[in-house]
Amino acid sequence: MTPEIVYSAIPILAIVISSGAAILIGLFGNRVRYLNEGVSLGAAVIKFALVYSMYTSVMAGTIYICNPVALLPGVDFSFRVDPIGVYFAFLSSLLWIVTTIYSIGYMEALNEHARTRYFLSFAVCVASTIGIAFSGNLLTFFIFYEILTFATYPLVVHTQTKEALDAGRKYLAYLMSGGIVLLFAIITTYIMTGTLDFADGGILAGSAPVDTLRILFILFMIGVGVKTAIMPLHAWLPAAMVAPTPVSALLHAVAVVKAGAFGVLRVLFYVFGFDLTQEIGMGPFLAAMAAITIIIASIIALAQDNLKMRLAYSTVSQLSYIVLGAALLTPAGLLGGIAHMMHQAFMKITLFFCAGAIFALTGKKLISEMHGTAEDMPYTWAAFTIGGLGMIGIPLTCGFVTKWYLLVGSLQADAWVYIAVLLTSALLNAAYFLPPVYHAYFSPKTVARTHEHIQTTRPWIRLCLVGPPVCTAAAVIIFGIAPLAPYFPLDAARLIVAWIMGV
Repeated sequence: MTPEIVYSAIPILAIVISSGAAILIGLFGNRVRYLNEGVSLGAAVIKFALVYSMYTSVMAGTIYICNPVALLPGVDFSFRVDPIGVYFAFLSSLLWIVTTIYSIGYMEALNEHARTRYFLSFAVCVASTIGIAFSGNLLTFFIFYEILTFATYPLVVHTQTKEALDAGRKYLAYLMSGGIVLLFAIITTYIMTGTLDFADGGILAGSAPVDTLRILFILFMIGVGVKTAIMPLHAWLPAAMVAPTPVSALLHAVAVVKAGAFGVLRVLFYVFGFDLTQEIGMGPFLAAMAAITIIIASIIALAQDNLKMRLAYSTVSQLSYIVLGAALLTPAGLLGGIAHMMHQAFMKITLFFCAGAIFALTGKKLISEMHGTAEDMPYTWAAFTIGGLGMIGIPLTCGFVTKWYLLVGSLQADAWVYIAVLLTSALLNAAYFLPPVYHAYFSPKTVARTHEHIQTTRPWIRLCLVGPPVCTAAAVIIFGIAPLAPYFPLDAARLIVAWIMGV
């Protein structure tokens, strides 16, 4: 496929929108009620419009490029909007809108403090996420990758309790260590090749002996694997659950972990390249690490009574579906993995939105306290049920589409062990998602009624808390019923796979 190259400042403008919103939020502070929320929502809508303006044309074969300034000899501060980049940016910008709406209701329902800091950090996070998506080389990618780390720290420690501060230190320790390893791998790549530009087919072929390339591959996977929460690099993620629920949704569905998964795909196919990754035999190694993570994280999730912690370990498991799909190095596996990047985002953000709504309106965090609550929160639990069924992989949900292609990809690779892993994972998902749903609908209440408290919450707050998960749950069904509708996740993934494999 020969792309049409368009030189444009739109990629930078998409980043500047969020950066400008952060500056405005910082300047206005809390002087005008709801101004921060209005700026955040307005910037989210404008950013999505800019990304969408590129989405269809990029999927049709156009690449947008912008190189505003040189950073090193032969290395520009470079932006390149290709299919996989615009796919990630589309996901992030779309879910920023619904997460902003949800955040407004959540912060108001709990009368949260430091809202200026919250929305400012939130805007910087999304700006850096779009920067990651549109980076044209490893150095630009690294700059935004680290900005994302530091921008999310204030969100993780938002409550400023000892538990939150301890979690923040762990968060920085893991992610900064991963950043150091990633920087070392980037420097090594520059020494070996003289370039850091992402390129179709990769840039490392023939640059070093096989053993050296294998070591470099491992360094890159450690660097991006921390944000992807591949075991044993995952401990920061459950600890970060002390953050407010919209932050958890941001971490798990929109920004940090998806940036890690996106980094894995970028390194595999635009630094090493499909053929070289096969040649040096590192696909099986990466697939094995992903499979171990899928199973162990699911087992740990079973033991969690705190709903957000159960969802956190579910995220650790589900993210590795993306890694496994890529590591299989088969067309169907790669298709399933890339589609799952967006499918998982909608399913997981639905689940976190529901967990946050339950806490904000009832004060309940533990699953054992939520028995019978579906009577008082029918829409919330309906959305949670759809998200959970999607994670299991029930037909007519997008989760089924993902697992179908991952199973086919495993067959293409003649890797029966991964078929067993995927089926076992589905059973484990059922074991930790179905009991909360059953007890919410059919068990008697274990605590006093919550109906009166919910009814006294202002209607617009309830709408902000319930509307977003209902919308994202609807997307889980729509993507499952019509997966190949134009520019839906599976159709977009098909175009990306064709681009990566050069067909």
